[in-house]
Amino acid sequence: MTAPFLEESIALLERTPATLNTLLRELPAAWTDATEGPGTWSPYIVIGHLIHGEHADWIPRLEVILQHGTSRPFEPFDREAQFRDSAGKSLSQLLDEFAAVRAANLARLRALELRPDQLDLQGTHPAFGPVTARQLIATWTAHDLAHIVQIGRVMAKRYKEEVGPWAAYLSVMA
Repeated sequence: MTAPFLEESIALLERTPATLNTLLRELPAAWTDATEGPGTWSPYIVIGHLIHGEHADWIPRLEVILQHGTSRPFEPFDREAQFRDSAGKSLSQLLDEFAAVRAANLARLRALELRPDQLDLQGTHPAFGPVTARQLIATWTAHDLAHIVQIGRVMAKRYKEEVGPWAAYLSVMA
């Protein structure tokens, strides 16, 4: 029996690539390269980050939990890998890659046929110590939502000056 929590997470995770594709594909670079200032990420960089997470974070760490429990800590996550890995790729290429790797990872997740009790299995995060499979999957889901919000915020702030006094009514401009 698959856990309802897992089905709820998958329902969101499978929608993220299409959501970002619809929002970003074929937009002018002024939108997709926008940032909130030095050291912040553009929508383009966020897509690269999401791809790297698909390769190095969620499923690999879940498999460590299932195979090794707490005896083998997770590999540290390189939060800057997208700058290297996305170099020379168009946003369309990144959106296609994200959709493909996410679909493959969700197929792997479904194939595991996790039981509700397996969601309580623990692994060892290099910074946090013991974490559960449930926490990992919940974080994967919330991480998608956080980056969707981030992309929307970065894009909205491009028009901070143009909206004039309405900025007072748009919390995203704060």
